[in-house]
Amino acid sequence: MMRRLLLPAAAVVVALAGAPAHAAAGETLALVKTRGTLRCGVSEGIAGFSIKDTAGRWTGLDADFCRAVAAAALGDANKVTFVPLRASERFPALLERTIDLLARNTTWTMVREAEIKVQFAGVLFYDGQGFMVPGKSGVKSVAGLKDATVCVEKRTTSARNLASYSAERGLGMKPLVIDSAIEVADAFFAGRCGAFTSDAAQLAAARLRAPGGAQAFVILPERISKEPLGPVVRGADNDWLTLVRWVLFALVTAEEAGVTRENIRERLRDPALQQALGAGGELSKALGVEAGWGARAVQSVGNYGEMFERNVGSASPLKLERGLNRLWTQGGLMYAPPAR
Repeated sequence: MMRRLLLPAAAVVVALAGAPAHAAAGETLALVKTRGTLRCGVSEGIAGFSIKDTAGRWTGLDADFCRAVAAAALGDANKVTFVPLRASERFPALLERTIDLLARNTTWTMVREAEIKVQFAGVLFYDGQGFMVPGKSGVKSVAGLKDATVCVEKRTTSARNLASYSAERGLGMKPLVIDSAIEVADAFFAGRCGAFTSDAAQLAAARLRAPGGAQAFVILPERISKEPLGPVVRGADNDWLTLVRWVLFALVTAEEAGVTRENIRERLRDPALQQALGAGGELSKALGVEAGWGARAVQSVGNYGEMFERNVGSASPLKLERGLNRLWTQGGLMYAPPAR
């Protein structure tokens, strides 16, 4: 959602020039195994994606994905150390090996892979940038924000998209750029700007803690960008990339096949599902993990649909429609390649 660099690509590369060299193949998985815990970079607190509950436990779609990877790699979904990061801290933390995996509402772009030298394992959540306004403002569309001050997080593509969209349409919107996502929302709710722009799901998450209740604020219908959000790893470590990618595919495959947390033991009697969910020893060895890695991921967090509905969908406070995040068989974009 939030969290995409505003700096030009060249400036990003210069800023990270002191980071260690890219990981060698297999290095990250070896480090995770030696350490005995997966260090996963998450947000400072975005409801539905990565946020601590009242008991201090990290919850959300991104947090659950971290647990699925830990279950696959280490055999235990609880072997995760969550590292909360601001948008500006994400990529330095990954490249400097402070974290092993970034699962923090981060948009997959060519610049990030080509210039920053990170790799995206896939799309965990399809989103788009929107705008939120006070209901009492009477604004019904983005065109109604002409000359408005708009709150936006620093060093994100949301800031760049805002500038481009406003300039192209002659709207004269004035960005109020703030370093932290939490502080951006606070500024908006305090009345320092007429609108708040970010990924639509993040706006819905922020609205949950709005003074006076969520009903006092409206998310406008337009989406001004594509925001495919996904897990990120360091460049050049293709072994780690492959494992993280296929954990995501295993969660989607499980939903396609109707495999859930409750029925997975029974369904694994199917030879085709055994291979798709990592029961075979040969493929598991090639991935560098114990057999059953995919099944462990599903057992720990459920299939993709279960994760979605629990964290951001019908069973969550956000109650987001699945939309593009439906399976391909249901009109969405979620699709897993065959495990053969």
